[in-house]
Amino acid sequence: MPEAPPGGLDRIALLRPLTAEQRSAVARQCRWRRFAPDEQLIDHWADTRDVAFIVDGRVRVVSHSAGGREVSFSDIESGELVGEMSALDGRPRSASVVALGEGALIAFLPARPFQQLVAAHPELAMAMMLRLCDKLRSATDRIMELSTLGANNRIHAELLRLAKRATQRGTSAIIAPIPVHSDIAARVSTTRETVARVLSDLTRDGVLERRPDALVVRDLPKLELLVEDVRGGA
Repeated sequence: MPEAPPGGLDRIALLRPLTAEQRSAVARQCRWRRFAPDEQLIDHWADTRDVAFIVDGRVRVVSHSAGGREVSFSDIESGELVGEMSALDGRPRSASVVALGEGALIAFLPARPFQQLVAAHPELAMAMMLRLCDKLRSATDRIMELSTLGANNRIHAELLRLAKRATQRGTSAIIAPIPVHSDIAARVSTTRETVARVLSDLTRDGVLERRPDALVVRDLPKLELLVEDVRGGA
């Protein structure tokens, strides 16, 4: 089992209001573990309550349909956390979480110390409320898209989400690494073939450009218009 690295939890955005000494105290309460690529760190429906701080690497939040089809919710970058809902409400996990890329270094903080930490620091409590509000708004957007938009338009909306989180240069955005077709399909409930066709159409229309190491949205306003026009008329 790995020990806390130098700096411990300094990269965790939620904990930035704490002093270095306070973050070190939290790090000492954590169980540290490095996960291999595709290794599961949180199991759907598991009766566990720890919060998982993503110290290094990336993870993906997923679930599976009754037929076994994977549904992907989001990718979580280093500096963030997962598992806070079960830590707060005491209910089973609502999804699984797996490591991506080259794996991930995770610091697991038990539920009780996490609750005490949030209760003792009002700024952390406010950050948690804002975080949960953001999750609720994102879930509402996804529900509306799945209920009212066609597959093509759901792909447009997902690309726009990726672009807004990516490096932006003027009216362009550079999405790196290149999103895998099957990952996009899992997020918007469609097929890889449909994703490939829509990306090809957008490339032909000059909205996208595929480079060896990135997918470039060349015309963000046009992509936004594609999404907003359909949402407005749905």
